Amino acid sequence: MNSDQYNKIANDQGFFAALDQSGGSTPKALALYGVGADRYTNDEQMFDLVHQMRARIITSPAFSGDRILAAILFEMTMDRDIEGRGTADYLWNVKNVVPLLKVDKGLADEQAGVQLMKPIPGLSELVARGVDKGIFGTKMRSVIKDADRDGVREVVRQQFEFADQILAGGLVPIIEPEIDIHSTTKSACESLLKENIADQLGNLPDGTQVMLKLTLPEHDDFYREFVEHPKVLKVVALSGGYSRTDADARLTRQRGVIASFSRALTEGLNVDQSPAEFDSRLNESISEIFAASLT
Repeated sequence: MNSDQYNKIANDQGFFAALDQSGGSTPKALALYGVGADRYTNDEQMFDLVHQMRARIITSPAFSGDRILAAILFEMTMDRDIEGRGTADYLWNVKNVVPLLKVDKGLADEQAGVQLMKPIPGLSELVARGVDKGIFGTKMRSVIKDADRDGVREVVRQQFEFADQILAGGLVPIIEPEIDIHSTTKSACESLLKENIADQLGNLPDGTQVMLKLTLPEHDDFYREFVEHPKVLKVVALSGGYSRTDADARLTRQRGVIASFSRALTEGLNVDQSPAEFDSRLNESISEIFAASLT
């Protein structure tokens, strides 16, 4: 583990930039950026275009470690270069931003009100490759749609099972059991999730830590005990479909929780903007999210 990266996440002010759209979410991310499906004819071209978008964000003067603690990368982004350097190397050694890696392979079909992660074959090898490339931690996402006690328990159990493998490989996992913001039982889901995470944290070996990425809750300071928990390095919030304005407002009411926004970060960016327009809009987004993360 890189101690400088650990200390930055533990002690500095800022937020996480989520730049980890995968195959399923990339077309939507590109469309919001003004790149329609008519601009590419296969996955290779699509991923080239989304890498250009991510590289434009990362190389912008607005994007730096002064306000951004870490950036979450898609595996294919980790394997590509920015300005002739590996993406993780560029992030840390040029931008002073800690590189993190999305490791899940997408969601299984819904059962018991939740979507577990699909199996992650080769996880140990991917973690080892991440270590070699200078990655600090990982992220993996599952989804909770209904307050089914067994379903929520299984989501959290699976998250911590993978987390054990990731910790053993030398990286710090972000556990992301997202709650659907449109769930009619969202508050009850949050209570079940909190209970199960607390149980699993109690089982972690002493001296180990995870990070938690959680949907912005219905009640202020709902996850405060995790912010203060010795086995939690950081609690970050996902925007989950809320607008940036709404997400920022909700975040300001969660003391000690910082943002890890994806769509809300890139809101308003467009491929046809001039460099000045693009950098100005990105700076505006970063400024607002940074301010909301200071509470």
